[in-house]
This record gives sequence, C-alpha cells and structure tokens, in this order.
Amino acid sequence: MKDYRKKNRRDKAVRCGGSLRCSNCRAENTEERDQERRLILGREGSKYIGTAYLELHPQPLHQQIIDFSRKLIADGCRHLKIIPLFLLPGIHVTEDIPSEVELAKLALGEDIFIELQPYLGSEKGLQKLLTKKINSSVDGRIIVAHGSRRIQANNIIEAMAISVNAVAAYWAVSPSLQDIVAQLVADGKKRIEIIPYFLFAGGITDAIVESIEDLKLHFPGVSFQLYEPLGANGELIDLIWDLMQK
Repeated sequence: MKDYRKKNRRDKAVRCGGSLRCSNCRAENTEERDQERRLILGREGSKYIGTAYLELHPQPLHQQIIDFSRKLIADGCRHLKIIPLFLLPGIHVTEDIPSEVELAKLALGEDIFIELQPYLGSEKGLQKLLTKKINSSVDGRIIVAHGSRRIQANNIIEAMAISVNAVAAYWAVSPSLQDIVAQLVADGKKRIEIIPYFLFAGGITDAIVESIEDLKLHFPGVSFQLYEPLGANGELIDLIWDLMQK
C-alpha cells in the first residue's frame, strides 16, 4: 500500500458524530452544533473540515466518509483524519466506527489514506473542563454519564469521579442517578451537585432535568445544583482542534 503520510500532503479532517443525542442527530441541538462548527471553521486551514454521523442520517457512515473523501481526492488531498466525537470508548467507538471506516477504505482503495484518530474523551484536557464546574461548598457530588455496556468504558467515569471526590451515575446502565442520589441522602448529604458528562444538551440532558425535579419532590430537604453539559466553548474547540492536528 502506498504511504500518503508525507509532509507535503495536505491533511484534512472529518468529524464523526455519534449515538448520543449530543453528537449523532442533525435535528437536535442545532444551535450549539452550529456554534461549534463556526468556531472550528474560523481556524486557519480549516477549509476541509466536515461532519459525519453514525446514526440518524440518511446514509450509513461509511458512505458519508466515501463521499467526503472523493471531494478531497478531486482537490488533490490524500490524507483524511477521522475524529470520533465521543466521550467514552463504548461499542460505537471500539466496534461500530472502526467497522464503518474499514468499509470506506475498501471502497476507496489507495486513492486516499484514512486515519482513525483517538476519540475525544481520551484527551486529558477534557477532565480539566469538567473540574472547572466543581463547587467546593457542596457535600455531595455526582457525575452522570450515558454509560456503556462495556465495563472498561464505565471504569473511566468511575476513576474520573473518584479524582474529584464524586460518585458516578449513568443514564443507560446501573447505578442510575436516582440510585446514587438516594444513597447520598441516606449518608446525610444535603447539598448535592450534579455534573452531566455530555457534550451538548439534548434529549438525555432534558430527561435528567426532569428527573431532578422529581428528586426535589421526593427529597424536599435536599438542595440540588445541576450544571450544563460541556457545550460548544472555546476550550472544547481547542481540544478538538488539537486532535485534528495530531
């Protein structure tokens, strides 16, 4: 196979959305996603940045990659980097996306070198963004993430939670937010902050808001502080941009 990774080749990037509502659906969160895109496209050398989706798109991911690659090839580009915008190495990151990338490679042959980059959540700087939300005045802290069927992915959240003196809860697997809140209340916690580990607001974060309203009714003597998701901000864009440059 030809090696297209020479310095005189122009590197371009396509960003993969995902199965979470915050990164896979073009119909939701358009304001934040558009803001993210504007911030990235404002960078020098960002002409060939695109977006692809693993789910909720008329075309399968591999066909989106093929179509984008052909545009690059027509313009003389021979190196494509794919960056999964996922926070955890779940099934989509470890199996689904690599499979789709391989299908695209088979279709394109040696016309372009396709490089699958590490997923966004592997960036160490992401935890720093999370810790900025921490309020030292609370006596209970929960990081709530989507969760994965892969235990290894959830272990990352557990370790992150321990590092900031928090407890991990999950939306898709156990333990749930309600379970952890009940546990903290039983331990005598009266001021609990909840930090969503999601890129953008969406259906799940909306449901978390509703859950907290129910928890307030169930535990009237407890105060809850809910933070916003990471969101499209300059620091997050810096992390994405750094991944693109690797």
